[in-house]
Amino acid sequence: MTIETASHKETSFSQENEAKNLHDDVWRGLDPDEFTALRALGHRMLDDMFDRLETVRERKVWQPMPPAARAEFQSPPPRAGIGAEAAYAAFQATVLPYELGNTNPRFMGWVHGGGTAPGMLAELLAGALSNNLGGRDHAAVELERQVIRWSAAMLGLPPQSGGGLVTGTSLANLIAVLTARTHRLGAEVRQRGICGARLTAYTSTATHSCVPRAFDMAGFGWDSLRLIPVDADHRMDLTALSAAIAADRAAGCTPFLVVGTAGTVDTGAIDKLPELAALCAAESLWFHIDAAFGALLALSPTRATRLAGIEHADSVAFDFHKWAQVPYDAGCILVRDQARLIAAFAQNAAYLRREARGLAGGAPWLCDLGPDLSRGFRALKVWMTLVSHGTDALGQIVDHACEVATHLATRIAAEPRLELLAPVSLNIVCFRYVPDHKIPQAKLDRLNADIVADVQEAGLAAPSTTMIGGNLAIRCALFNHRTRAADADALVDAVLHAARVRENV
Repeated sequence: MTIETASHKETSFSQENEAKNLHDDVWRGLDPDEFTALRALGHRMLDDMFDRLETVRERKVWQPMPPAARAEFQSPPPRAGIGAEAAYAAFQATVLPYELGNTNPRFMGWVHGGGTAPGMLAELLAGALSNNLGGRDHAAVELERQVIRWSAAMLGLPPQSGGGLVTGTSLANLIAVLTARTHRLGAEVRQRGICGARLTAYTSTATHSCVPRAFDMAGFGWDSLRLIPVDADHRMDLTALSAAIAADRAAGCTPFLVVGTAGTVDTGAIDKLPELAALCAAESLWFHIDAAFGALLALSPTRATRLAGIEHADSVAFDFHKWAQVPYDAGCILVRDQARLIAAFAQNAAYLRREARGLAGGAPWLCDLGPDLSRGFRALKVWMTLVSHGTDALGQIVDHACEVATHLATRIAAEPRLELLAPVSLNIVCFRYVPDHKIPQAKLDRLNADIVADVQEAGLAAPSTTMIGGNLAIRCALFNHRTRAADADALVDAVLHAARVRENV
């Protein structure tokens, strides 16, 4: 048996360590050996994207993806990489020609903002830092806190308000529901569950689909959410709301939450927020407002008063990626008392211990205010948009969109074959084409759906469809900051042309 001496052990360790250090000297991880070629590619990518923004009006809004292009996305993951240059070429061939198109000024169908160049650059900066904003003490966290303070002040919420940036209003609404639940049942609900508590909540029939889904995901089920009818202006009927609350109390249920809407997705209607706030105060109910796009009315020089009452909300959900034009995704949840968010979400774990000093300082962490521990630096693109353009410019975008909507409604009213289907209260216009001869309702709906698809596939514009009063409507949601009155006219022309072609077939 060979006996290894201490000196032999030291020599062996030294040789192994020297070999390891030699390996470390050449180990680059995923970085290139030199950055010259990659730097040149990055500059070319940036130039290409600036060119794309500069010439956005010259392209089709959208075009369908052919089967051959779609088949490219069915391949297995590569074992060996093809390099950044080839990867960018694949992106240009398979993604860029068939993207959504919401940067185009004639994208009008869904509630999407158009993005901005500063926001695009912020995404580059955030990607370079690759910071996790779940917690710890660093500048990116402070920047998000600043954005939240600005947002709360914009809506008139008090200084003790808190919140965070999330993927969108869908998640923000879920956070609000969970916070209201904990506020009503106490912190023990997080351990024991609702234990058969018959909690009920209320919103209008015009609510966004993500609100019922929030009750599904929170474990309440859709049946716990009462859908209250709307009036002729598509606002929640307060008399019906009061009756529903009284009926539930009489039946032994526990009403706990009312969800008002500031800008319904179909027509842009705003509930009577001051009256809802007063009712919730009288009934001791949490008052939440889904203001996905309507919150930005607060910046409008002429329409901010439409949001009167939002300052009384217990929580507000909205998106920066709509009227504020921040690149996707950038939603926001605000709660008028940050302590209520902490009570609903904060957890203790040894590996996430908060300290009074050092990198683990800065409590409460942002993960204490919502469900996400891993949180990207989406606050930077919001901050960059606000700082680059200023809130006055964003308010002017809001007003301009509403003015274009008014122009579109006027043009529709002047066309004998077009019919408005809902009041135009903000920036959403719903109408339909009606032939000069009577046809069955189902056939009329099909005709309008086909017209929309024809216009989309021609790349001329991108409206969408919805149902208004039992009728299929062509829906135009005007959010892109590049959209002008001439674009609205082009949409009408495209709709009428598609209708003529359909009727002559």
